[in-house]
Amino acid sequence: MCEKHPLNKTLLNIKEQSPLVHNITNYVVMNNTANALLAIGASPVMAHALEEVEDMVSIAAALVINMGTLSEKWVDAMLLAAKRAKALGKPIVFDPVGVGASQFRTETAQKIIQAATPTVIRGNASEIMALAQMANSTKGVDSAHASQDAIAAAQQLSNTLANTIVISGATDYIISGAQISEVSEGSPMMAKVTGMGCTATAIIGACLGVEADAHMAACAAMQIMGLTGQAAAELSLGPGSFQMNFLDQLFQLQDKA
Repeated sequence: MCEKHPLNKTLLNIKEQSPLVHNITNYVVMNNTANALLAIGASPVMAHALEEVEDMVSIAAALVINMGTLSEKWVDAMLLAAKRAKALGKPIVFDPVGVGASQFRTETAQKIIQAATPTVIRGNASEIMALAQMANSTKGVDSAHASQDAIAAAQQLSNTLANTIVISGATDYIISGAQISEVSEGSPMMAKVTGMGCTATAIIGACLGVEADAHMAACAAMQIMGLTGQAAAELSLGPGSFQMNFLDQLFQLQDKA
């Protein structure tokens, strides 16, 4: 299990430092993730133009790469930003949305990982298994497997890349080699709203912006997501009100740090 103390410490650090998180993310979730980062006290920037990604990475505390809606120019921007982050020693969070669903996505994920090993990779079970070459396909961007099904694949991937892997699901698993932590908070309602996984990825970026220990940062981020989702679901009648309540509860969680 993840420790509770680091969560409070990380929340306070985000509140005090307001880390700039550079997101190269997808059209579907830009507004959601930017608002979530603001609610938690971080500063989001959503920049993907080739002409500016290197400058943005240079001033950011962390880089988040999400390949939900791909295009050739966006892939070029992701690779350029990843290489710049690597050169500067900035943490990188990678969300391999739908990897395995198409050859383009699989090749793009491989290129990103080769350009700069991500500090943290967050995905659902099918995505992590696809990355570890333990599954041949995914069900679109949704997982066809339970999170625990991907533990062996995540360990294999973590050992190969020497990084931290996060498997999102009913139970979240944070894996850094032999170290495995679990987060069981959350709500089934979270699966009814698009972009919850992408929001988790962005919040991992915020946590990495203030916490050098990648495993601890990922644990804190997934606890933040789980606790917020749980609290929001108790107040919601359905997915619409859940989205509103999620932001409110995220802000209140940050405000209590």
